[in-house]
Amino acid sequence: MSNLQLWLAILGGLVLVVVVAHSTWTSRQSQPKQAEPLVSQEELDALSSASMADANPHESHEDQGFAHMSNELPAMDARSQLDALIDVIATMELDSPVSGEAAIAAMPPIRRVGNKLFLVEGLNADSGEWETLQVQRYYSAFQAGVQVANRQGPLNDIEFSEFVVKTQAFAEVFSATPEFPDMNEVVAQARELDQFASAHDAQLSFTLQSRKTAWSPGYVQQQAARMGFVPGVIPGRMVVPAATPGMPPVLVLTFDARAAMAEDPNQAALRSISLSLDVPQVAQTEQAFSRLCEAAQGLAQAMDGLVTDDNGQPLSESAILMIDHDLRSLYDALVARDLPAGSLQARRLFS
Repeated sequence: MSNLQLWLAILGGLVLVVVVAHSTWTSRQSQPKQAEPLVSQEELDALSSASMADANPHESHEDQGFAHMSNELPAMDARSQLDALIDVIATMELDSPVSGEAAIAAMPPIRRVGNKLFLVEGLNADSGEWETLQVQRYYSAFQAGVQVANRQGPLNDIEFSEFVVKTQAFAEVFSATPEFPDMNEVVAQARELDQFASAHDAQLSFTLQSRKTAWSPGYVQQQAARMGFVPGVIPGRMVVPAATPGMPPVLVLTFDARAAMAEDPNQAALRSISLSLDVPQVAQTEQAFSRLCEAAQGLAQAMDGLVTDDNGQPLSESAILMIDHDLRSLYDALVARDLPAGSLQARRLFS
């Protein structure tokens, strides 16, 4: 072999090495970031635990026939939930106490009026307190109610009439006569409350976008776990639990559910995730907006991401300060209306 052939062979070998190296580097660059193989015990516990924090308390009414998104629900609260502030209520006097078993059996199979909750409560014959219907209890009176407004709109004439029909059917079982408020007054109250709720509702959402390399679902879950998130009941969803068990989550992190359920999640590529806060559902004492900002900034730094609003515009410090100011005013308005954020009434109204 001549010297020229030798040098050509060497040069060709070098070119091949460079091509292979470049191909390998390019392939690695295109791969989504993976979770670190070694994590703390705390992270392992967070990622493997089944979280109940993702179940919204107003979804506990699934025990009364409502299907929502999860079977993992907190125990039904026996305390009274009906409130004249957000419900239209019809009372029923009884000639003699009625068992909880009989009352529950008399409930309609579909326990809603339109898209609003229909509830019946009993006056406990022993304690003298109103409560949701329970077995092994006796009740000396009943009251039926339906919300006058929620995020789907105010109670209308047709829904009020449906409420009357359901209540009368229940009362007839016990030879009781329900007393109803005036329909026109109820509908007017419903519209006014709906207008207030529409003007004081807030559901905030930040988007975290990848600057360069995509993320795998495992990588997102690992980084989120370090910020206090735990798995939710839906694939592609993580939550920061509230301080009080059974309350709605403080923050929610979501990403593409298809990536979370992929056959090989390590190969699934995510280029954005969402961080959200349902303001009226979370008590002001949780300092949820401050924690939302901290979580977004912490994840952006750890994952080389950019925090934007729903329109893809980077969030500035001035924009964050403006949102914080507006939220303080919103919290004050809810308190003034006796609907503080995170209260049972607020959670039901803004649902």
